[in-house]
Amino acid sequence: MRIFFVAAVAIAIAAGRPIGAAQTDLDAFMQQVLARRDDNWKKLQQYVLDEREQIELRGPSRQPLWGEQREYTWYIRDGYFVRSPLKFNGVEVGEADRRKYEADYLKRAQDLDRRTGRRLQPGETAPAGRGDEPEPQTVDGLLKQTRQPGFVSSAYFLRFKFEEGKYALVGHETIDGRDLLRIEYYPTRLFGGTDRRRSGRDDRDSAAKARDKAYDAEFQRLMNKVALVTLWVEPKAHQIVKYRFRNLPFDFLPGSWLVHIDDLDATMTMGLPFPDVWLPQHREFVFEMSLAIGPVDARYVVDYGGYKQADVTTKVKIR
Repeated sequence: MRIFFVAAVAIAIAAGRPIGAAQTDLDAFMQQVLARRDDNWKKLQQYVLDEREQIELRGPSRQPLWGEQREYTWYIRDGYFVRSPLKFNGVEVGEADRRKYEADYLKRAQDLDRRTGRRLQPGETAPAGRGDEPEPQTVDGLLKQTRQPGFVSSAYFLRFKFEEGKYALVGHETIDGRDLLRIEYYPTRLFGGTDRRRSGRDDRDSAAKARDKAYDAEFQRLMNKVALVTLWVEPKAHQIVKYRFRNLPFDFLPGSWLVHIDDLDATMTMGLPFPDVWLPQHREFVFEMSLAIGPVDARYVVDYGGYKQADVTTKVKIR
């Protein structure tokens, strides 16, 4: 909170305005930023991209314990982004396995989009490929998906919502030649919601339910208390270019005598593969813990690249 106060004072002095007004401006700015997270992937009706996924687990002295590498490509099929496997640990995926994976992925995407897709409001027109018009017969048909495709939703793995008064402008920082605003976010509702395992029929007495509810609330409060999110924002486009999530001390977690979580660090970076279209470029998770055998860390990295705008009149050939 001291950082927040100092940042707010700096904003107010620079602008010659009261601290409250400066914070109100920052809140309004962040509300616009968070409202625009879902705009970019819809700007183009057709594009393809590649994905490279790497997982590794290392033990004491950084000795590798386990690892895996996978390669995918993404393309639009029947109006939906489909993830297609290319290689697992350097071995090419067979044609039959690839087609089955694609078909299963497409069905899940269609079912999820059907359940969660937003209905059109009065006066709105349906996106290309919707309505009673016949769907394109090419495998790279026009985009009609309404819900975020997997590569976008996984990039925005933090589902934080706008929280007034929880942001602090730290300053400016240059990344890849761009002047960005560095903003820190101190969440109170990043971890929350109900426990689905306790939904439905519950035969416990009211006292047991009350204890569980109180425990969940306290656990969520502590998780939010130790969370810090840093965002780098392009101010003109109101675009999150990068964010970093850190959970610092985990001493309150049960079982720390057996497994002590030292740090959890996650980052996401967006790129600009097309003019004025920001799309996922890199995400990384680093998980460090201490066991009886010594320190162990896990690293999960996903890189997106090879973005290409495709011709909707031709078929996409999967290499």
